[in-house]
Amino acid sequence: MVESPPAAPAAVWCLSEGHAGMETQVVGLAEALGLAYVTKRVRARLPWDWLPGRLWPCPLRAPTRDSDPLTPPWPDIVISTGNVAAPIAVAIKRASGGRCRLVHLQNPKMALSLFDVVVAPRHDRLKGDTVIETRAGLHRVTVAKIAAGARAWEDRFAHLPRPLVGVLLGGSNRRYRLDARAAAELGKRLALAAAAAGAGLAVTPSRRTAPEALAALRGALDDRPRFIWDGKGDNPYFGLLGLADHLVITADSVSMISEALMTGKPVHVARLPGRSRRLGRFVEDLVADGYVRWFEDGFPTWAYTPLDEMPRIAEEVRLRLGL
Repeated sequence: MVESPPAAPAAVWCLSEGHAGMETQVVGLAEALGLAYVTKRVRARLPWDWLPGRLWPCPLRAPTRDSDPLTPPWPDIVISTGNVAAPIAVAIKRASGGRCRLVHLQNPKMALSLFDVVVAPRHDRLKGDTVIETRAGLHRVTVAKIAAGARAWEDRFAHLPRPLVGVLLGGSNRRYRLDARAAAELGKRLALAAAAAGAGLAVTPSRRTAPEALAALRGALDDRPRFIWDGKGDNPYFGLLGLADHLVITADSVSMISEALMTGKPVHVARLPGRSRRLGRFVEDLVADGYVRWFEDGFPTWAYTPLDEMPRIAEEVRLRLGL
């Protein structure tokens, strides 16, 4: 359980399944609202794990023993995300006698009327009186963090030729595959594009990047001027956002694509083996709006206004909750 220092009188629980890309959204919204919060991580046990959330018997009994405790006093607000957190949030509101207000991020897969606010990405195609639609995912990246990262890494990337291409790797999930074979193919394409542009490459894996995938990509880059983070020491992530001239991001990661759009720099999305209708819509919508392009073996440039959804969403949530 992670507690923030007190910032405001309201008590907020940030409820998620603990996945980094999801948790950063609920915590980021609480921070943007200026509210004191406690992070609660929950996972469901059987038989709850077998059932859709709307059918759960006694949702407050669903969390596993290693989940964070959910006991009174109940919070004033729950900000939740994920299929496990949604029915638990609704049960907390009922246990509080309806006093607790609910803000859910993404599709709760339950009746929207059960929530005071649902912040849903456009690719979920949700409509309703409680819905606030976003183009990209919410996050905690700020201009100040990007600037600090650029200062910290400027000297360490100075040996790489320009343009500098930052490569942000995700990993395999239920919809996409980033294994050694897919990573090697991506590495070959990056090496050819970098050679044609005279570019340097700076690569950072995520926690989901398999070691064998990173090794395969490293081998495929051959002798191209590059930096590849080995997972030791400081993460160059913010440095890449601040210093790269282009960003290449694997298609599995809504969060990294959304964060990269803070920069106003060309964001090239690399296709992976597999298929996701939702994530495919996410990228295609951004392509149609002129924010990103699919990586097509080159580094064309284009311009757009940096996209930061958090201030707008936080203000709308404030208004709807009467904060």
